[in-house]
Order: sequence, then C-alpha cells, then structure tokens
Amino acid sequence: MTTQSAPRARPSLPTALAESLVVVVVWGSSFVLVKAGLRYAGPLTLAGLRYTAAFLILLPFALRRNTRPRSRRVWVRLALIGLCAYTIGNGCLFWGLQYLPSTTSSFLMSLVPLLVLAMSIPWLREYPTWLQIAGLVICLIGCAIFFAPGLQAGEPLGLAVTGAGLVAFAAFGILGREVARDGTAGTLALTAFPLGFGGIALLPLAFAMEGLPRMAAPGIGIVLWLALANTALAYLLYNHALQTLTALEMNLLLNLSPFATAIIALLALGERLRGMQYVGMVVAIVGVALAQWRRNARPAPPDGA
Repeated sequence: MTTQSAPRARPSLPTALAESLVVVVVWGSSFVLVKAGLRYAGPLTLAGLRYTAAFLILLPFALRRNTRPRSRRVWVRLALIGLCAYTIGNGCLFWGLQYLPSTTSSFLMSLVPLLVLAMSIPWLREYPTWLQIAGLVICLIGCAIFFAPGLQAGEPLGLAVTGAGLVAFAAFGILGREVARDGTAGTLALTAFPLGFGGIALLPLAFAMEGLPRMAAPGIGIVLWLALANTALAYLLYNHALQTLTALEMNLLLNLSPFATAIIALLALGERLRGMQYVGMVVAIVGVALAQWRRNARPAPPDGA
C-alpha cells in the first residue's frame, strides 16, 4: 500500500513578503555586478557562466534530496522556464547592459508586470483586483516619468534588446508561478533544474559569438558571487515565495529593485540619475504599495485540489 506524502506547507504571507524583499535587495545589486563583470567577459559568456555555476552548486542538493520531478510535462515546464529566464531573458538583459546604465536596466524590469498581467489572466486564471490594476497603472506612469528626460546615444538599441528579454521574463514568471502553485516540483527542483537548462544552453552560443573567456581573478570572483548569492540563494527564496504570492504581486514587489540599484550604482560606479527619474521611481513605488494592499490571505487552490 502506498501512502501520499503530506502537502508542502506554503509560507505565510509575512514570510513570503520578507523573502521577496531580500530578493529585491540582492537582485538590485546584480545589475551593478554584471556591469562591472562586463570588463572581464562578454555579456552572454558572463550570463552562461553565472547560471551554469549556480546549477552546479545546487545540483548535489537536488539529487541528494531526490526532488527530481517524475512527470515529463513538469520537465518540459522546467526546461521552458530555464530557456525563458536564463537563456533569453537574462541573456538579453546582460547584452543590453552594454548600452544602458545599471539603474535604467533595473527600472525597465518594472514593465514586466504589465506583460505578466496580460498573460496570467488566460494562462493562470488569476484575476487582479481593481486596486492592483490601479497600482499597475501608477507603476506605468512612474515609468513614463522616468524616461521623460530622453535617451542617450546607443540606448535605443539597449532598450530593444532588453525589451525582448522582458517578454521572456514575463513568460518565466507565469510558468514558474504555475509550477509553484500546483506543487508539481519542489522549490529546490524549480530553482536548480531550470538553471541547468538555461545556463548550459547559453554557453555554446556565448562561446561561438564571443570566444572563450580569459578572465582575471576579479572577474572570476564576480561570477562566483553572482552564482552563489544572486542566483542560487535568491532564486530559492523567489520560488519559495511564489507558493503564496501571485505572479503579478511578485513582479510588482520586484519594482523596488531600482532603488537598491541606484544606491549601489552611485557608490560603486558613480552613475547618477536626474531628479525627474527619482520622481518616476517614487511614483512607481506608490503603485507597488497599492498593488500589495492584500486580497485574501492565500491564492485560490488549483483545480482539483
């Protein structure tokens, strides 16, 4: 006679929000670290090395705990998550950082909730409240204010490349939320295996386009830190929080990252924002606060639960 394993306990709302805020700060530093890492390797190489190294860090734990999914459908989902998030999404984001300031790239991620909102309604059947929609609109107004001063030379290309990454990130948010909500893969599996699919797929493309890297010690240190803290740890927290937060809520919370990026970029790289851009970020944060004015304590269970 077989026994069913007990369902995984979802994190409480305060725990999920606390995990998300840690992710906000850590990912806010990623743009600055990647910008610094571009001195030592090409953008695709840097992304591929980061995510492959993170996968190798997590793989022994994933195998030891026997968290491998048994369903072929779940494996396909994990592969799609990896390709969307790491091969396409972060590959484009790293590439775009050659042309954009760190804070601008970070702030562009605030457009992802608009795409997540459009995709989560038909895909996940998760419908936002009117207050969440109002928060999203205010976020978009903040984006418009942020970019009102205009673009510098080279930035339109950076925006186009990063825009392609944003679409992939939106698909990543939807697919990740679906797997986390349905409980078809544990947090460790949902973190480790997409990193492997996405990172390993990116490396051959990176080496073909950028050649084999010859990295100095600081570059190696940046890759290892990005892999351990900004990827392995941050994505574990991200996927764990997604068991409670909806895809839209998570992405709206991540709109706080530009503030962390702006402070770190000012201190580390000397990048400064114009006064109007700070106003735009403040307006966007108001939208985040409205969107997080919480509906029911938990998302509705999936069909058949």
